[in-house]
Amino acid sequence: MIACNCEVCTSKDKKDHRLRSSVLIKSSSTTIVIDTTPDFRYQMLREKVHQLDAVIYTHSHKDHMAGLDDVRAFNFFSGKPMQIYCDQLTEESIRRDFFYAFSDKKYPGVPDLSLNPIEEVPFTIGELLIEPIRVWHLHMPVLGFRIGPFTYITDANRIDESEKNKIKGTEVLVLNALRKQPHVSHFTLDEAIQLSEELQVHQAYFTHISHQLGRHHHVSKILPQSCALAYDGLTLHF
Repeated sequence: MIACNCEVCTSKDKKDHRLRSSVLIKSSSTTIVIDTTPDFRYQMLREKVHQLDAVIYTHSHKDHMAGLDDVRAFNFFSGKPMQIYCDQLTEESIRRDFFYAFSDKKYPGVPDLSLNPIEEVPFTIGELLIEPIRVWHLHMPVLGFRIGPFTYITDANRIDESEKNKIKGTEVLVLNALRKQPHVSHFTLDEAIQLSEELQVHQAYFTHISHQLGRHHHVSKILPQSCALAYDGLTLHF
């Protein structure tokens, strides 16, 4: 057994109990998830999600994709393939890592997936209009998404000016802020604050938080009024 003395791990504050980053977006008729983390099954059970129309992916790293197999439960109840939206690099990873879902002779009960390519133009899922935003995770292209007044970006440390223009005017920006110290492929807390101020968003929430950032209560005290830490179970209404 490994003992952990990290103040975040041992915190009794529920806002310090952090699972891997994803987001559920629900309108009156459409429900989607951005990324299926290794915690996907638990997250869906915790939030009592009974309907899921589609999954869209930011990128192919395991902490954002590993839970895909568990969409099979939604296949069972809907009787339909799960609609998956991703770029080419992520599609290649899905086909490789979940090869059994694409075999000619499928084993009973494997996930039923329908892959849809994401291009550089907006697309719709049900009544949701989704605009892709290309960001950079060091040298790796990652997708952020703007859906009306809401923008979601994770695993980034650089955004081109042309893509920043897609974010401007958004009311709520969810953005990764890994820790206070510099990192090779993630925004630091200060960088995330500066970017949210540059883009003049009304409210920013920081996600994909490392334990190195510190406890929710302590970090919240030093944030500008327009910035806050996201936490598991945070619900926003538009």
